[in-house]
Amino acid sequence: MASTVTTEPSKDSSASARPGYGQLLRTRGAWTFLLPGFAARQPFAMLTISIVLLVQHTTGSYGAAGAAAAVTGVSMALCAPYSGRLADRYGQRAVLIPGVLLHTLSGLALTVLALTHAPLWTVFLAAVPTGASVPQIGPMVRARWGVRLKGSPLMTTAAAFESVTDELTFVFGPLLATALCTGVNPAAGLVTEASLTLVGGLLFAAQKSSQPQVAAVGHARVEHASALRVPGVRVLVVTFLGIGTVFGGMQVSLAAFTESIGEPGLNGVLYGTFAAGNMLSGLVCGAIAWKAAPRQRLVVAYTALALVASGLWAAHSVPVLAGLGLLVGMCIAPALITGYTLVEDLVPAGARTEAFTWLTGAVALGQAAAVTVAGQLEDRFWGGAGFLVPMGGTLLALATLLALRSRLAAHPRARTVARGVGHRVPVTVD
Repeated sequence: MASTVTTEPSKDSSASARPGYGQLLRTRGAWTFLLPGFAARQPFAMLTISIVLLVQHTTGSYGAAGAAAAVTGVSMALCAPYSGRLADRYGQRAVLIPGVLLHTLSGLALTVLALTHAPLWTVFLAAVPTGASVPQIGPMVRARWGVRLKGSPLMTTAAAFESVTDELTFVFGPLLATALCTGVNPAAGLVTEASLTLVGGLLFAAQKSSQPQVAAVGHARVEHASALRVPGVRVLVVTFLGIGTVFGGMQVSLAAFTESIGEPGLNGVLYGTFAAGNMLSGLVCGAIAWKAAPRQRLVVAYTALALVASGLWAAHSVPVLAGLGLLVGMCIAPALITGYTLVEDLVPAGARTEAFTWLTGAVALGQAAAVTVAGQLEDRFWGGAGFLVPMGGTLLALATLLALRSRLAAHPRARTVARGVGHRVPVTVD
């Protein structure tokens, strides 16, 4: 039997202060998970592009390369929410350690299979555990911020800071992966990604003091409801799917474009420019004390993203493509930051890691679909045809967002009070 009582968000001494990065970084205990978290998430930005470049080198087909990367992305998208739910229930460390070990082994197996020209289906088979075991470091860091900043206006700043951190990895990750794959060995990117995941993931897992506490429920019967049951989360999932099509479409299409002009090394530079726009706008978003509601900001940012992404297919020169890529990146960050901020309003604390992983998984799923479709378009049609994928993905997601934006309104949060078996007294569950 359960009852609900409405609770107001807690206040702290920072509530009246203007949110800012300096104030955020002075949060007690923040650095204990920020530095290891940054190291652990760096390889994530290298994974897809490393697989694309390796498989394209060994097969000569962008379609095959995109399909291999897509299998990894779909596997991650399907498994990430369950990883998040397990982390909410049993603790982040219990999920991370076996996850990073499996990811390292399966990533190395994929590399060996590709280099030895094994049947393509075996590469796809190895891509399944590689994607399924991708450590969900970003959602875990965001969940730790949620614990540290409960009820604080700094949560929007923290969401912006995490988006900037993510995009910083997407500035350096593709550059590093491309340099390794084109300058050292086609397999060097994926080998480095697996090695960094192992070291960074274990370092992050060692930070036990900052991870969210697992509720001790004793013999009480407590229902662990999925974060996906929240209507607003489902709308955000569709929105983030559209963002994933931008990432996936850009990765494949930029690689194909730079190869078509005989400058494959520019791939990392162009993708880094796109990610730099995302990072710079994220910094600005976090520094602004917003007066507009998050739902309104998301609609405006996503409309701008869809409009700019619709012009990518028409770019036929490096400067124009770099400029458009920069603008697309600048539009993505506000949408991502606002979406993550809305999770804090829509989802109870005990399900936030799962909610964040649904959004991360949605990006991965959109990216997986995009690399597959964009790879086929690049193989079968003109160079740059893959840029139609970001346009289509964002326009469809925008239509969904506009139709269902009312579901993103925050409601008074309820706390579930679960009663134990028989004579046991009520147990409050956060």
